[in-house]
Amino acid sequence: METHNFNQYQQYQEPIEVQNAGSASTTKAFLSRVFSWMFLGLATTGLLAYYFAATPSLIGMLYNPQTGGMSGLGYVVMFAPFALVLLMGFGINRLSYPAMILTFLVYSALMGMSLSFIFLAYAASSIYLVFFITAGLFGVMALLGYTTNTDLTRFGSLMMMLLIGVIIASLVNMFMHSPTFDYVISFICVAVFTGLTAYDVQKLKHIGSQVNIESGDASVGKVAVLGALTLYLDFINLFLALLRIFGGRKN
Repeated sequence: METHNFNQYQQYQEPIEVQNAGSASTTKAFLSRVFSWMFLGLATTGLLAYYFAATPSLIGMLYNPQTGGMSGLGYVVMFAPFALVLLMGFGINRLSYPAMILTFLVYSALMGMSLSFIFLAYAASSIYLVFFITAGLFGVMALLGYTTNTDLTRFGSLMMMLLIGVIIASLVNMFMHSPTFDYVISFICVAVFTGLTAYDVQKLKHIGSQVNIESGDASVGKVAVLGALTLYLDFINLFLALLRIFGGRKN
């Protein structure tokens, strides 16, 4: 499970005075940029996952089906995305806008290579079905987060605490190897990332109302990329949780 990007919007946590603050058109323009980057990241991940899974020589560079073990490159592909998430989250003030974009795209590509393994475990038809279910659920919750007048801050804090609990439980289950426990964790993950989707969209909507999207300020672009990463993680983790519950495994 990928980690969620914890509150890395420091400069936009408190209201700031900027031109066109509160403008609905400004908010929509900012969110449009966020979702554009997110969709580009998902497309990169999906295409590379399919391409690697469909090319035995490429998947063989990451995984040896005869021994059931990963290669050195496979371990790099698996753990490097975590480092890139930390780099973008904590290095937002140091990385340039082009560097943020490049890091996000490299992250998306590595995730695609890593997720190619799901084609070895699950039937392709169930992967596609779960993807569309995830897209529908994500879309509904994103719309809810955008349109609701209810402040989801406390709800988001609760989801964050549950997420930390899920991460700890997942680490424990790595030693327990309990299929039942893993199944329960998957259901909790669905609830957590469904809730976080609404919370994160509302948070990004709030940020979008504060920025001057037409200023050309690189910091606005970097925050949009970081927002795209946050929603990307919500989507991917929701997809993987649903796949573990409903995905049809290969015989």
